[in-house]
Amino acid sequence: MKAMVLAAGRGERMRPLTDQLPKPLLTVAGKPLIAYHLEGLGRAGVSDVVINLSWLGSKIRDSLGDGSRYGVRIVYSDEGPVPFETGGGIFHALPLLGSAPFLVVNGDTWTDVDFAKLEIDTEAHARLVLVPNPAHHPRGDFAIVDGNVVERETDLSTYSGIGLYRPEFFHDCSPGRFPLLPLLKRAIAAGKVRGQVHRGEWLDVGSPERLAELDARVSARTSRTV
Repeated sequence: MKAMVLAAGRGERMRPLTDQLPKPLLTVAGKPLIAYHLEGLGRAGVSDVVINLSWLGSKIRDSLGDGSRYGVRIVYSDEGPVPFETGGGIFHALPLLGSAPFLVVNGDTWTDVDFAKLEIDTEAHARLVLVPNPAHHPRGDFAIVDGNVVERETDLSTYSGIGLYRPEFFHDCSPGRFPLLPLLKRAIAAGKVRGQVHRGEWLDVGSPERLAELDARVSARTSRTV
């Protein structure tokens, strides 16, 4: 299985930290945030990783190189100066991802999800990893009923930014900028999206304060194991 790590965004909520450094390269315990994902993918046996680039993309390419130090092979999907948003970015990278199901991971999250244990049903076009709603997103996004992701008003969980997708999920799409959510809603309405709730570690590193808290926690944990 191949994977795509989303890394093209501007990181507006993280400014001024992201004025000179792309968000995935912000460090946690001395290591770039995106490096934890690459190591996790390597441990899971995912050898081929696509990373999309836009804002300060050359710095990501220079930092990560071909991925060999993380146990993966990286190819880059360059979107130019204006990112294509999540849906458009994945669609743009489909020629690099191939015809089989692939994994998508938001590059600005922190998690202990075991990528090796994620599987997609034969009839599904996507499988989403949901998490309990964090304080900054209390309402949530979707619910899971009998293994199916559904839209409703109560008992919702939050989409983690981690999911398995088939290329068929993007049928009828055209090149350019577009979000992922309308495609998710379309596939959910068609009964083509499965899901699971991850109750381990997960954090949307969406503010300098959350980054600082995560850095302190992981640094303390690392120092205890040295």
